[in-house]
Amino acid sequence: MGLKLNTKIILGFIIAVGVLLLTSAVSWYSIQQLAYYTQRVEHTYQVLQGTANLRTHMRDAQSHIRSYLLLNDTSALTSFRRVLPESEADYQLLRSFTFDNPSQQDRLDTLHRTMEAEIAYLNQWPQRTPSNEAVRELVRGDQNRQQQLRSLLNRIHSEEQVLLRERRKQQDFFENTTPAAIMVSAVLAAIIVLWLFRKITKEVRANEELQQELARSNDAVARRIHIIEALANKVVEGDYSVKITDQEQDSLGNLATALNRMTQTLDTSFTALENRNRELDQFAYVASHDLKAPLRGVVTVVKWIEDELPHELSPQMRQYLDMMKGRLHRLEDLINGLLAYARAGRTEQQLEEVSVQQLVQEVSELVVPPTFRVATPTPLPTFLTDRLSLQQVFTNLMGNAAKYHNRPDGLITVTCQDIGECYEFRVQDDGPGIAPQFHQKIFLMFQTLRDRHTAESTGIGLSIVKRIIEEKKGTIHLESAEGAGASFIFTWPK
Repeated sequence: MGLKLNTKIILGFIIAVGVLLLTSAVSWYSIQQLAYYTQRVEHTYQVLQGTANLRTHMRDAQSHIRSYLLLNDTSALTSFRRVLPESEADYQLLRSFTFDNPSQQDRLDTLHRTMEAEIAYLNQWPQRTPSNEAVRELVRGDQNRQQQLRSLLNRIHSEEQVLLRERRKQQDFFENTTPAAIMVSAVLAAIIVLWLFRKITKEVRANEELQQELARSNDAVARRIHIIEALANKVVEGDYSVKITDQEQDSLGNLATALNRMTQTLDTSFTALENRNRELDQFAYVASHDLKAPLRGVVTVVKWIEDELPHELSPQMRQYLDMMKGRLHRLEDLINGLLAYARAGRTEQQLEEVSVQQLVQEVSELVVPPTFRVATPTPLPTFLTDRLSLQQVFTNLMGNAAKYHNRPDGLITVTCQDIGECYEFRVQDDGPGIAPQFHQKIFLMFQTLRDRHTAESTGIGLSIVKRIIEEKKGTIHLESAEGAGASFIFTWPK
């Protein structure tokens, strides 16, 4: 499975950094060792120099005594006394330089005892009378100690020479290794960077080719999607005769074929629906005229009876005639309600600038009795909408609030709230309220909470309101409790 470009770049950099760190560690170690052995070589040279200085000072001490005995030169004694602390300082310096070398420390212990014996021996001669014989006696008495001193110093010098050769060898090795390690590190880093650059360049070129191919594919897909969007817009506008000529055997091609079938089905269905609507309009027209004509005839006959036989009608007969007129009026209201429900939401919209404040005032003057008060505590909006539909909604809701109130006077409150794409209107009354179990029932056709024989209650008004609001893509619901008034809340698109 091929790695992604980002993964390859990260792995390449990890490898490069790892090699650089490794070679850098080797170089650092080599430099540290070179510095160490350089310091050790310098240290060995210091030991050798200290050995030479100590040998010189011990030889000078005897030489100064000889000069005094041979020449009677008292200044030689001054030089002799100055050399003694210098030789002691040389010894202490040697001892500090060789603290990590036990064998040399042992030799220095022996050397120190020999030096003390030599110095004690030489300190006896400044009290002697200078003469040639004294010189010869001095040399003969000091011969063994001087030879022992030279032997010890030679052994110290020899061992330091061995250490010097070993340390110079290590120093030379790291002098040659350090530049090589640095060079190898640089070469490896350059090789890795070049390899990584080549791989990245290759991957970038492949990605560019892939992007170009994807761009061409996206252009083709976008062009085909644009055609599909154009078809969808035509369908939204009501043109169901459009077709897509896309013969590709892929998902978009299958979608185009499905959309063609859909538009054909929609065209057929909407043609049939238009025919049904025309038939429904024709039926509504027939119902409103052909059914109302005999109904008006019966009402007229009843009126003639009341007018021509006023004295011949008994109270019981008058009661029957009143009941008949009530039934006839209710039947006329039902026919008018059915006609209004059939036409609700299917009339052509006439958009105009509507002041809801003024609209509510006009509706209240038409359907709300003078004994009721209509309040609008919040400003009602002015916007572009279908005035007749909105007027019909307010007419039904405000008329119901007054019609079904349990008192001859009351308060109807109309408020509005902006909720984004819609306005939310609330029509609230202080009437008897509606129990929760009836909140959904009242929006159904022919459903009423009053006696069916009451002329004013056809049970169609709220069904018409619900249908109009749903045609406008709005919603309506009821908030109420028995005895606490009712609030009808509906949304209306801006």
